[in-house]
Amino acid sequence: MNRKNDKEPADSTPADEAPSAQTAFASYAAPLVDHAIEYANAVREDASPEDFHQLRVSLRRLRSLWWAFQPLLDEGENTRQRALYKYLATAAGKTRDWDILIELLAQESGIARGLTPTLENARGDALATSRETLSNADVKHLLREALSSATRELNTAHERVPLGKFANQRVAASERTLKKRMKRARHAKRSNYTAFHDVRKAGKKLRYLLEFFGPVLKGGRKRTVKRLKQIQKRFGTLNDIVASEMLLRDNAALLAASGDTDAVLQWLKKERKRRMRSAAGLLRTL
Repeated sequence: MNRKNDKEPADSTPADEAPSAQTAFASYAAPLVDHAIEYANAVREDASPEDFHQLRVSLRRLRSLWWAFQPLLDEGENTRQRALYKYLATAAGKTRDWDILIELLAQESGIARGLTPTLENARGDALATSRETLSNADVKHLLREALSSATRELNTAHERVPLGKFANQRVAASERTLKKRMKRARHAKRSNYTAFHDVRKAGKKLRYLLEFFGPVLKGGRKRTVKRLKQIQKRFGTLNDIVASEMLLRDNAALLAASGDTDAVLQWLKKERKRRMRSAAGLLRTL
């Protein structure tokens, strides 16, 4: 399947007028909706880890965009839409989590050789569940309706907010959240993974906003983007280990007869501690 990564944004604003946030919304949201539908269709036909990964990314970006436009949208409806994107991303994530565990253990071939067939079978079961959930949800209809509803609400609003002003305000709000979470994580106990996970989520949201609004923001953001890439890489590898360890523990009974799960858990525990130290070290330098 040929998947396009970029689509031309629609622009209904005259060239001599500064665009408003309300009129610009669809140019951000429509390509994301198209991508999400594209990958939702792809996972029905193809079981590749990359399609599930890209579907989750598309849904997370949609959730971040709806958060960005939260001040301009009905609060209740906005909350419901963001919950929907999270639900769909979680459905895709049930398969993606197995992919991550399998990929991690493939790097340590000697430690999980006996587990591999059982992990692949468990991944197949998760795939069937993910596909059923996404099919029953009718992703295309839900996302198209969410886009239409939000666009209609924004286009009929009496007030207009300059896009540049709005974008800078929302990015600033996201930056404040990230700084607070980084401060909390710096003072958290090494065992408090939640504090580190909150940094990762806040950093990811800010990076998405910078990608959305980059051309209309005041000042350069190269340093910020570089820092966010560092956070995502370092904290992402930590999250992979923690999620894999939880998945293995939650399915201990299923995997008990398939190999030495204790050895795998010991390796994951060791990796978690190492990557926690690495993440904490990065925080001290930022």
